Amino acid sequence: MQQLLSPTISYPSPLFHLTFHPFPPKPHFCPTHRLSFYPPPKMASFCGFLAKSQMDMTAAGGGGDGANGFSSLMDYVGKGGLDVGDDLLVLLYHIQFACKRIAALVASPFNSALGKHSALTGATSGAAASDRDKPKPLDIVANEIILSSLRNSGKVSVMASEEDDAPIWINDDGPFVVVLDPLDGSRNIDASIPTGTIFGVYNRLTELDNQPTGEKALLNSLQSGTKLVAAGYVLYSSATILCASFGSGTHAFTLDHSTGDFILTHPSIRIPPRGQIYSVNDARYFDWPEGLRQYIDTVRQGKGKFPKKYSARYICSLVADFHRTVLYGGIAMNPRDHLRLVYEANPLSYLAEQAGGKGSDGKSRILSIQPVKLHQRLPLFLGSLEDIDELESYGDVQQKVNPGYEV
Repeated sequence: MQQLLSPTISYPSPLFHLTFHPFPPKPHFCPTHRLSFYPPPKMASFCGFLAKSQMDMTAAGGGGDGANGFSSLMDYVGKGGLDVGDDLLVLLYHIQFACKRIAALVASPFNSALGKHSALTGATSGAAASDRDKPKPLDIVANEIILSSLRNSGKVSVMASEEDDAPIWINDDGPFVVVLDPLDGSRNIDASIPTGTIFGVYNRLTELDNQPTGEKALLNSLQSGTKLVAAGYVLYSSATILCASFGSGTHAFTLDHSTGDFILTHPSIRIPPRGQIYSVNDARYFDWPEGLRQYIDTVRQGKGKFPKKYSARYICSLVADFHRTVLYGGIAMNPRDHLRLVYEANPLSYLAEQAGGKGSDGKSRILSIQPVKLHQRLPLFLGSLEDIDELESYGDVQQKVNPGYEV
């Protein structure tokens, strides 16, 4: 534990030794949780968020530093704020700690300095990928960072990840199950396009404790999205933003690199009921079913239920496209059987619903779908409630033609 909480984090690399100092030198020790927590920054403003944080936190009832209106992630979810419980608080501490390490690694200048043969991303310039989803080394590094943090937390029994063929049993006594995509969009890193981490948290199914390890690990990981107790994503972009829900709204925290704290900047986010942006790779237009083509043609001409022309915004990074949709409304979608139910669709749909939006496969509510396979794929439509209801009214919106795409 002491090693994990060290204020200096080092990243092994075959060519370089990277050192990152995310925390100030004098932490405050919390005897209740046996962890060192770091106080909110003492500053007059934080990237322009001071006024917003003060006003919105009062409405949200979140605890903060009375001197300046700021609230750190750990303060906000602790006993002075949402009070999510000691076990979940400790788990969240270790998740956000791991994501700070990933953020530093993703932002390292050596990603581009390594050139055509990147030791971090595994990308080789000009090489044709036989599998678009083949894990790259940085995905695996991120996976190992999170696994290490979950082990050290002592609060997790099972971790199920996109990078692992089967769930990993960690601890017989851990009260939680964590499902995750450790680094979504990693193939975009060489182009400095935003990436992210997605995670969901369930309670361990104690009724399965007497089952064989492999069986109980899998069944714990295949819980319905309606049983999520927490979910979140971390966006690695111009800012590092952790957006999470614990069943009482969706809240976003921005990393202050000068202190290592995630600071509450977007409390109680509400997705607008109607947006004016759709996010999809419409180069696939001619592979879409008739219903989806009609919907897109209608809204971009301003002839839908909302009489304004829609605009397209598409990053091809799920966390980034979803984050924009959460803030501005509209729809982020992939109509193919491509995104994973367990560790992408369920956590993001949970966040969408907690913010007043919706997650759908084009026909059904995502959270009501019972997973049957760990890496089960499906179409995914996320965003504003009225926009998704209108989309579903077109009926045939799931793309079944999938010829295989090179990029």
